[in-house]
Amino acid sequence: MTTPNSHISRRTVFRTVAGTVLAGLAGCLGDNDSGTPDDGTDPLAGQDQIERVAVEGTTLVVELTTGAEVDQINLIEPNGEFFGQRKVATGAQQVSFDLRTSYVPGEYRIVALNGGETEAEVSYPIQPDLRIVEMGIGRNQPEQMWDGSGRAIAKEAFVSVENRGSGPDAITKLLFTGDVPYPSDEEGTNYADHAGVSGIYDPNADVETEEVIIGPKEQLTLYSYRSPFTFIRGEGTSCTAEEQTGEFDLSLETRVGNDISSTYTIRYSDSDEYDNCNITISEV
Repeated sequence: MTTPNSHISRRTVFRTVAGTVLAGLAGCLGDNDSGTPDDGTDPLAGQDQIERVAVEGTTLVVELTTGAEVDQINLIEPNGEFFGQRKVATGAQQVSFDLRTSYVPGEYRIVALNGGETEAEVSYPIQPDLRIVEMGIGRNQPEQMWDGSGRAIAKEAFVSVENRGSGPDAITKLLFTGDVPYPSDEEGTNYADHAGVSGIYDPNADVETEEVIIGPKEQLTLYSYRSPFTFIRGEGTSCTAEEQTGEFDLSLETRVGNDISSTYTIRYSDSDEYDNCNITISEV
């Protein structure tokens, strides 16, 4: 069994590489639900104060119409609690709220006030929706990997992830469990249950990063850090004289939304050496 610390040391050898407030809340928490888009209609319809609402990266942006009579914007969480407020300076047409990746996903209410009176209210869903688009092994698809040495890339994996939702999220762990050569659980690197150990490689900084932020409507590629496709004698799966097949799970743990996973079949060709067989994978 290999501990995370000992594997980090080995990896060094492998790669030499989140009184106005109360008046505003009184206006926010009333019975006006006219902005809730429950029938596919435009949430901004029926009012002339708010021009645009969008999440850009980890920031909620509220743009006002030209000439809007608004001096404050309140943001209300899905449970009705107060998230924050922004004063609108004279002549300003935009305010923003820093969501980071510690917000509660769900339907938010944006309330525009003037002198403590509600001028407009809209509902806006802020919810990540992460999907695994593609994964592969560096040894089979080196063109999908970072620009590094062939030895390091061959043992690693790439994972393309898309956020189809309207809110940001943070991917905090990349896991490979099951019949891979060097899994992330106690059969291999044993970091699956260790908080703060992500298994995600940042090729720009050449380090194992703590998390990767993915904004709404964004797609990015993750790279493994702990060599899930390297053969270690006595751990995980090794090559044998006969062809082998099995399954493994690719899992992503996230901070805001639900954790996600995909299952793949894996096939090892026959080999006379424990570390010299070909690997092919396909999604179940």
